[in-house]
Amino acid sequence: MRMQVAGWLVLIIGTGTLMACQSSDPVARGRAFFTTFACDRCHSIGEEGGNYGPNLTYIGFRKTAEWMDTWLKNPHAWKKNTVMPNLNLRPNIRKDLIAYLVAQQGQAFEKSGKPWEHPELQGDLVKKGEVIFEKVGCIGCHGIGGVGGNPNNNVAGGLIPSLRGVSELYNMEELIDKIRMGSVPGAEDPSKPGPMIEMPQWGKVLLPDELKALAEYLATFEAVKEAGDEEEW
Repeated sequence: MRMQVAGWLVLIIGTGTLMACQSSDPVARGRAFFTTFACDRCHSIGEEGGNYGPNLTYIGFRKTAEWMDTWLKNPHAWKKNTVMPNLNLRPNIRKDLIAYLVAQQGQAFEKSGKPWEHPELQGDLVKKGEVIFEKVGCIGCHGIGGVGGNPNNNVAGGLIPSLRGVSELYNMEELIDKIRMGSVPGAEDPSKPGPMIEMPQWGKVLLPDELKALAEYLATFEAVKEAGDEEEW
């Protein structure tokens, strides 16, 4: 139900209400819609929100607007077994949500502080790396524990590779460089659009000690000898 009240748009969904200012700023509107559709029940931005789905603090850095649009149109068309609901968003709402998500480049941690900088994590690079892996959203592509299996278009096997056993493919220096520089997967069929998901250059947003901690954590992943595990990422 929609009502115009003194220049405000009142959006009522279920028993919850949200008053979203009729702003000319799509990011502000997208932020309002993010709350209206209860995205924050499953996803965190900074330290606010739920932990059921991937953290979205760096979503604008690690995913493109094109991919977000494809995903929000119909999550199940991209990943059949996802628990993400199809909200059947109107194009204008989807556009505003994407504007808000694209704007999320890690700045939300500037207010609360980076969670991997907590005192209890200092001196334990592996644990610090595990927190980085979760909080910057690596789980969104590589899965919990780096098991892989999430889809990507026009890549061999149609899936993002597992990270299990990466220490057998790279030494520590090489692994850090791989994370720093990112990776662009090759297209399985060059005549079709290239893969929509790429590994971003994490060196642009993570400090050297953070890259090292992340690499130390990835090095703990034991190899699982299954088809595709040897594929580079």
